[in-house]
Amino acid sequence: MISQTDKQRVADAISAAEAKTSGEIFCVIAAHASDYRLFPIAWAAAIALFVPLPLIFLTAWPADTIYLAQLIAFIVLAILLSLPAIRFHIVPKRAKHDRAHIEAIRQFLAQGLHHTEHRTGVLIFASAAERYAEIVADGVINEKVPPAVWEDAIKALVSAIKQDRAGDGFVAAVEQCGAVLAKHFPPGAFKQGLPNKLVEI
Repeated sequence: MISQTDKQRVADAISAAEAKTSGEIFCVIAAHASDYRLFPIAWAAAIALFVPLPLIFLTAWPADTIYLAQLIAFIVLAILLSLPAIRFHIVPKRAKHDRAHIEAIRQFLAQGLHHTEHRTGVLIFASAAERYAEIVADGVINEKVPPAVWEDAIKALVSAIKQDRAGDGFVAAVEQCGAVLAKHFPPGAFKQGLPNKLVEI
């Protein structure tokens, strides 16, 4: 999803941003937030429910043949709708964003951003398949910085990912987040504890 060169650019942007703030910035990009394995099955089952109707009224097929046709329709549809090129398009946008949000929170905790010395950890998260980005900040930051402040950084990140320029998007988001953090959280005497990098999952 992102080249080693771009990963280094993001790491350099994080280092530059953290030099001006006591905040901690960490970046994660995911190919997708979920496999959505149940959605193809649910759609296939819903469509297969209606397969017998035209067969009952338009053919003289016996019940066992109609049942077999319904079963075949379900299996074929489940296989076709499970193809990645189709699967991600049949999942409702709200469901995709909900799953991506849950993954963002999970990554915030998994990367230990809630354990920074002054509770000033910030996660910049993006999920490519969902075209979703979110900035998750720890409690101390949320007391001073409302979520709306991060919107420009999120827009820059999403726009770049849509154009297959994830590296540029993360650099822009890091710079904007760094500027916000520098305003509210000037550099401290303690050493930054988290590695400056972008993790790809």
